[in-house]
Amino acid sequence: MEFSRRAPSARGRCRRRVSNLPKDCVIRVFSVVAAVLTTAILAAYAGGFGHDEPGHFDFYVLSLSWSPSFCAATVERDFERRPPLQCSGRPYSFVAHGLWPQYEKGFPEYCQVPARRLNRNIVSSMLDLMPAPGLIYNEWDKHWTCSGLAPRAYFDMIRKARAVVKIPEEYMGLQEPLTVTPGEVTEAFVKTNPGLSADDMAVECGRKRLTEVRICLSKELQFRACPEITRRNCRRPQMLMPPVR
Repeated sequence: MEFSRRAPSARGRCRRRVSNLPKDCVIRVFSVVAAVLTTAILAAYAGGFGHDEPGHFDFYVLSLSWSPSFCAATVERDFERRPPLQCSGRPYSFVAHGLWPQYEKGFPEYCQVPARRLNRNIVSSMLDLMPAPGLIYNEWDKHWTCSGLAPRAYFDMIRKARAVVKIPEEYMGLQEPLTVTPGEVTEAFVKTNPGLSADDMAVECGRKRLTEVRICLSKELQFRACPEITRRNCRRPQMLMPPVR
């Protein structure tokens, strides 16, 4: 007695190894993968790349960049390149890198893609604190979009935050290279800013230079503890502060 062999279903044929799949099965597999990826991408856009929502965060980090270190590193990377605006003309010490919304763990970014166009008058008004148009536009795209503030209000907030933090006098007009420890920089800022503690800040460094000081502030611009930020404190025994030029 002969039994007829049942033809395999399309699903059954498509369970074979990809290398042995018939052409119609390959098309089926790739169609499913494409549909899944498209759904994931659309969900990411709808949720702000990780469901970050403007205005929904816990505190700010005011990042102050030591401009002479930035300029020295820029020259080392490309000696023949024309120096950026903040490295020519007026001498800068600490400049505002940005005011960054933060979670207790992690941080939101690029909450609106693409970001609204930034008014050039706002850019010009901020160059005394953030002396690089490119930096201002980057902060706009990456951090303003998560602040929940109007454009002018966000940059006003940066100015207010910068006014809250006093720069230690010994760093204001540094004329000679200075070798310091992360603890000494922290101590200087704590001494100069009543209410600030070592738990409210971090000192950042590169391979050999001080790069930034980061201060944690509440939404009302009060100093506050931030364990995740503090854990990133520079671990080098010493670092160089190039002079202000």
